[in-house]
Formats: sequence, C-alpha cells, structure tokens
Amino acid sequence: MSAKTLNVGVISLGWMGRLHTRSYKQLQERFPEVDVKINLAVACDPIEETRRVAVDELGFDRAVSDYRELLADPEIDVVSICSPNFLHREIALAAIEAGKPFWIEKPMGVSAAESREIAEAAEKAGLITGVGFNYRHTPAIEKLRELINEGRLGRITNVRAWLLADYASQPDGPLTWRYNRELAGAGVVGDLMSHGADLIQYLVGRIDTVTALTDTFIPERPIPTKAGVGHSGWEVSDELGPVENEDYVAILARLDNGVVGTLEASRVAVGPRAEYMVEVYGTNGSARWNFEDLNDLEICIGRNNEFQGYTRVMAGPASFPNFARFQPGAGTSMGFDDLKAVEAAKFVQSVLTGEQLAPSAADGWSAAEVDEAVVRSVESGQWEKVAAVNGTTTFDLGRK
Repeated sequence: MSAKTLNVGVISLGWMGRLHTRSYKQLQERFPEVDVKINLAVACDPIEETRRVAVDELGFDRAVSDYRELLADPEIDVVSICSPNFLHREIALAAIEAGKPFWIEKPMGVSAAESREIAEAAEKAGLITGVGFNYRHTPAIEKLRELINEGRLGRITNVRAWLLADYASQPDGPLTWRYNRELAGAGVVGDLMSHGADLIQYLVGRIDTVTALTDTFIPERPIPTKAGVGHSGWEVSDELGPVENEDYVAILARLDNGVVGTLEASRVAVGPRAEYMVEVYGTNGSARWNFEDLNDLEICIGRNNEFQGYTRVMAGPASFPNFARFQPGAGTSMGFDDLKAVEAAKFVQSVLTGEQLAPSAADGWSAAEVDEAVVRSVESGQWEKVAAVNGTTTFDLGRK
C-alpha cells in the first residue's frame, strides 16, 4: 500500500517558516513508520525575493503573497502558520474556516483571549492542531518525564525553570514588532516564559496560581529602516522609539497538585546565550536539564550514597525517546532543528490518525493563561489564579 501524500502549505517564510519546511522534509527518513509523502505545495510570504527562494531553493511547487489564496486551495491538506504573533489569530481562524489542520508557533496570539478563540474554534471544528513547544521533544526531557511518572524521584516537591537569553541584549538592536505591545502582546513573558510554563506543566502538573514582577531594562531602541529575517539582517536609523513590553520576569507559582514552582526569564541577559533550564526536585532525588547542553540530563536518585551528587547522563539510543532516529550513539549530539522534526512528526501523525499527539491549540491556550495571570499579577501586586482551559490538552496525557 502506497504512502499517503500530504500537500503542505507554509505561511511566512522567515527563520521559523524555513525550519518548518526542513522539518517536513525529514519525516520520510527519520519517521518512516508514519508512512507519509510530503509535498511542499504552496508557500506564502509578502516579500517577492522570499517567494523566489521558496520555489527555487526550498522546493515548493509555487509561492503566493496572500495567505487567503493558500487556504482557498482545495489540494492543501495541512498548514504551518509561522507569521508574527499579531497575525496568528486572523490566519488561524481563517485556516479553521477552511477546514485545514494547522501547526502554529507560540504564543498563538497577543493575549489569552485570542489563544482561547483559536483553541475553541479548532476544537469545535474537530481539527487537529500543533503548537511549537519544541523543548518538550528533547529526548532528555522525555526521559525526565518517564522518571517522574515512574516515581523514581519520589513525591515531587518543587520545580524551577529559567530561560535566560541574550538575543535582545544589544541596546542598538532594532525596535521590531516584538517590542510593540499591540503587535506582540507581552514581551519575554510570551516569547520565552511560555516555553517554561509548558515544560513545567508537561513534566509536573498544571500551574494554578502565580505572583510575579517584571522590568524593562532597555527602554528605547533604534527604529529599523530595513527588515530582516528573525533576529538578524535588520538595518536601523539613529531615531529611537519606546520598548512597550518587558525584558525580564520573575514568578512564584503553585501547581494544582501542591508542587511549588519558581520561574525566571530574560531576553537581555549578558552571559547566557540560551540557558533554558528546568530542575525537578522530589523526596527521593532530583534532575536538571539545560538546553545549552540539551543532550545531557543530570540526575541524583536516592539519599546517603557514598558518592552523593549529580550524575551526568548523556542521551543515547538505548532508552532516550527518539534519539536513535537522529544519532547512532551517545556523545554525538542532536540539535534544535531535530526537536522541530519530532514536532512535525507528531503533528503529521496526529493528522493521519485523528488522535491529538502533538502539543495542541489547547496547550497553547493553557500557556497563554499562565502568561495572562503573570501580567495581571504584575499590575495587581497580588497572587493571581490561572484560568483552567476546557480543550484537549496533551501536557497531562500519560501522567500517573
């Protein structure tokens, strides 16, 4: 029996759109059991040169400037939405109206209300979705989740997550849409901390209440004169404009199972490049993971051992989920793009089986509600309740 062909449309071919494209291309080699042939059918981007690249270099059949034209194509089976935050709601709702399953980047909109609208509309339409919580798919994170679910760490008492990056640490970096509250919503809360919230919810349990503070350390930035791709390629003027959202956030949290959490994120740290860490502590041990060493997991299980302390365990093909699809042995490292390939496989498999396996729009909504509660706490100076969602989340699937 021949493999099913899926015609793919990708909307917005910046850095993330091109990464989605590469991820789809890896499926036949990395995940042969998914039994699918990917056809890169239509790319959409407003920039003419990017549309040329889509066809001539990336291998799309054709490219268009209007996402409506892509969604109106009856041959398109699935869609990737890789546009800036402020376009997510508009495009996602149009994809739902067109009946297209979609894989969208986080945050799904500029507010929890927009994320809720997307998630509820997709659920009502019975559509499979995918959301870009790629750090979940790291083999070391999957192994840590196994250890927690098996009770190897004992009763979980507290969890820490911090995401410290330097991508915005240069004061002369361009004043892009990311610093505009209307276009981006919150700043580092939505951009990085949503990943931290999702990791905690995936590993340990749902975040129930939060109290937080934020600050903006670089209050003005130069206005750009030429757009770039992602965080690079921009040109700027001497004129400065205001940064409207936060550079830094610190959070105390309590999960619905009583676990205590602390979270921190910065987009302007000087030193850490992408220090995205999570630590989980239990009555019988603890473990920690750092994205900068994403193939390693540090583990300590049991008390009063002769050599008490962390053991560095390198991910390998024997027991770390999906590692063998990419590398033959421990010490030969996976990378960021590989995590998106796993995510692509989960999304496509979800579409083919009708079972929601990829992080869902409801997962994106849940993280957005954490973000929203953080923003409310900063304004009120009080503990704020995180609204529970009523959609099909996957962060709690398989948890004991």
